[in-house]
Amino acid sequence: MASELGNSKKAWSVLIVSTLAFTVCFMVWMMFGVIGIPIKKMLNLNATEFGLLAATPVLTGSLIRVPLGIWTDRYGGRIVMALLMAATIPAIWLMSYATAYWHFLVIGMFVGLAGGSFSVGTPYVARWFPKNRQGMAMGVYGAGNSGAAVNKFVAPVLLVAFGWAMVPQVYAVIMLAALVLFWMFSYSDPSHLVPTHVTFSDQLKALKDPKVLKYCQYYSIVFGGYVALSLWMVQYYVGEFGLDIRVAALLAACFSLPGGVLRAFGGILSDKYGAHSVTWWVMWVSWVCLFLLSYPQTDFTILTVNGPATFHLGLNVYAFTALMFLLGIAFAFGKASVFKYISDDYGANIGAISGIVGLAGGLGGFVLPIIFGGLMDLTGIRSSAFMFMYGIVWVSLIWMYWTEVRRTEVMGKNAAGAQA
Repeated sequence: MASELGNSKKAWSVLIVSTLAFTVCFMVWMMFGVIGIPIKKMLNLNATEFGLLAATPVLTGSLIRVPLGIWTDRYGGRIVMALLMAATIPAIWLMSYATAYWHFLVIGMFVGLAGGSFSVGTPYVARWFPKNRQGMAMGVYGAGNSGAAVNKFVAPVLLVAFGWAMVPQVYAVIMLAALVLFWMFSYSDPSHLVPTHVTFSDQLKALKDPKVLKYCQYYSIVFGGYVALSLWMVQYYVGEFGLDIRVAALLAACFSLPGGVLRAFGGILSDKYGAHSVTWWVMWVSWVCLFLLSYPQTDFTILTVNGPATFHLGLNVYAFTALMFLLGIAFAFGKASVFKYISDDYGANIGAISGIVGLAGGLGGFVLPIIFGGLMDLTGIRSSAFMFMYGIVWVSLIWMYWTEVRRTEVMGKNAAGAQA
C-alpha cells in the first residue's frame, strides 16, 4: 500500500513538472508568432518570407521528434528531456543578437529543438499511469500546448517595454529555471525503459500501417493546424482588423489558450467515450468553424427597384474571435483523442508511434504557415488560410467515414462508450 502511494505521488510529481517544462518549451517554440512581427517590419519581409521565418523552428522540432521518441524508450524521459532543454538555452539567448534574415533562420532551427519535447514527455508521463488513465495523463501533459498562449501574454509586454531582443533573453532565463525545477521534481523508473534496437529507418516503416498514416493525417490538422494558426493569428489580427499588437496577441490567445489547456479534458473524454467518437465530432466542429472563417470580407451591389444597393458581408472581430475560440476547443480535444488512439492500438510502442505521429503534426505546423503566406501573396485574401484548412478537414472526414464510421455507430445506445 505504501509502495503504491509512493508511486502515485511520484507519478503526479512527474506529470506536473513535465507539463510545466513542456509549457515553457512550447512558449519558446512559438516565439516568432509575436517577435516575428517587428522582425518582419525591420527586414521588410513579404508574407511568404514571414511564414518561413515563423515555421523554421517548427521544422527542427518536428524532425527531432522521432529520434527523441526512440531515445526516450531506450534511456528514459527524465534524462532526455533535461538534455533537450539544456541544449536550447544558448540558441534562445543568441536570438537577441541576430540582425539578418539568415541569422534568424539558422538560430531558429536550434531554438526549434524545444518543440521535440512533446515526443519525450508523452511516453514518459504515460508509463507512470495505468492504461485506463493514460489518456488523462497524456492530455494533461499535452495541455503544455498552452505555452503558445503564454507567449502571447508575455512577449508583447516585453516587446513594447524593451524591444523584441529582450524576449529571447528572458525566455532563455525562464528555460533555465524550468530545467532546474524539472530535474529536482522528476523521477526515473528502470521498469519503464523499453530495450530496443529500432532505428530511424525502421520506425519510418510504421507508415506502412494504414492506421498510423491515418492518425498522422488527423494530427496534422489538430496539432499542425493549431501550431500554424498560433504563429499566424497575431499578424492576422493586426492586418485584418488594424489592431495594436498587444490587443491582437490577447485576442489570438483566445484560440491558443483553450487549444492547449482543454487538451487535458479531451484526454478524459477520450478515456470515457473512446478516441473515435471524440475525433469524429472534433472534425465536424472544425469543418463548420473553418467554413465560416473562410469567407472573406465582401462588398457586393444589388440592383433594386430603387436603384443600386451595396451591402457588406464579413465577420467582425468579435464573431471571428468567437469562432477561433470554438476551433481552439475542438483542436484541443482532437489532439488528445488522436493520442488515445495510439495508446489503445500501440501500447507497447507508444514512444515510437507517438514520434511518427508527432512528426507528421509538426511538419503540418511547418508547412502550413508557408502555404498561408504563399496563398496570401498569390490571392491577396487573408482568409485563404482558412479555405485551405477547410479542404484538409474534408479529407479527414471522408477518410474517417470510409474507414471507421461505416463500421461504428457513433450515436445512440449502441455507440462506442455509451455503456461506460
